[in-house]
Amino acid sequence: MPGMGLTAIGLAGLTLSYAGIAHTFIDGMHALTGLTMFVGLIFLAAGILDGGVSTSNRAKATTLVVLSIALGFGMYSMTMNSSNYTVTIAGILMAIAFPAIIISYLYMKHPAYAKPIGAIVSMAAATGIIMWVAFGIFSAPDTYMIPQQVGVEEPEEDITPSGPIFAIEILAESAQEGNPDYSPDVAVVPQGHIVEWTNVDTVAHTVTSTEGFGELFDSSLINAGEIFTLDTNDLEVGEYEYLCIVHPWMVATLVIEAPKEPTKVAIPEGAAIPEDGQIYYDPETLDITIGTTVSWNNADTTVHTVTSGKAPEIDGIFDSGMMSAGDTFEFTFTDSGTFDYFCTFHPWMVGIVNVE
Repeated sequence: MPGMGLTAIGLAGLTLSYAGIAHTFIDGMHALTGLTMFVGLIFLAAGILDGGVSTSNRAKATTLVVLSIALGFGMYSMTMNSSNYTVTIAGILMAIAFPAIIISYLYMKHPAYAKPIGAIVSMAAATGIIMWVAFGIFSAPDTYMIPQQVGVEEPEEDITPSGPIFAIEILAESAQEGNPDYSPDVAVVPQGHIVEWTNVDTVAHTVTSTEGFGELFDSSLINAGEIFTLDTNDLEVGEYEYLCIVHPWMVATLVIEAPKEPTKVAIPEGAAIPEDGQIYYDPETLDITIGTTVSWNNADTTVHTVTSGKAPEIDGIFDSGMMSAGDTFEFTFTDSGTFDYFCTFHPWMVGIVNVE
């Protein structure tokens, strides 16, 4: 009974792990429930060899539970997974299980025949291993007899997500219940942006979608000072609640909006000439909301820049570099505030962006 019970518990845990239900602790569940199952199998085998198969109602009920879990999970894994090695693994398991069952049965019913059969199986297995190794090491054909395929190394594809950054902070002391946790608590982000969570706390946190407990996105543990990024192109437009698995009272919302058209600012013709009534950036003062992308187009016939700061001081927030006639520069504003900018070639050209 202890063996059957432990085996059932182990199988149940493994089923939960591989089914993705225990998403956050899947590695730990694998190790713990796998060990439990193997211990149960040891007890089970020892009990069968010592006293035979139990015929009590409790043993029959436990057997039905074990078989139901094993067969149910087995059918699910055979039909729903995409691995190319499922059939191979199943064959290896059957090749191990059938001889073990036969030898165990013979030990229980016909002990006189069990020892020679066990010895034959053991010697056959050892011989097969020895022959495999021997032929592989000492009798393998020379490499010049085997056509060699020259592989061409392809450059690794850069899978780092790119796009405008929307920054969210995991605040200091947010592990204490009741304290502010994620800032902003409700983040409204246009689709196509990259969301970056930075842990400025001294303890580890997670960013885990409440839907499916990490099915949509899950950072795992973010240690102090680390960053987790999320490409919003992978999410549909909508509202997503997320939390910290370690501190589940830390809850915030991520709102994905449909991409917005950039707000346009023109650098009109003649902007390089400092004269009364001349418009240098059209409009010179722009009022927008957080997350808005502004696009500057150089409609003049000479080069200009769009450089943040107050002339001649550059603050480094954004800089278009040299924009030739017809060039465009875009920048997404993810923080509120007033942003002054100017043209480094013609410092009398100034503009302001107010972000709320």
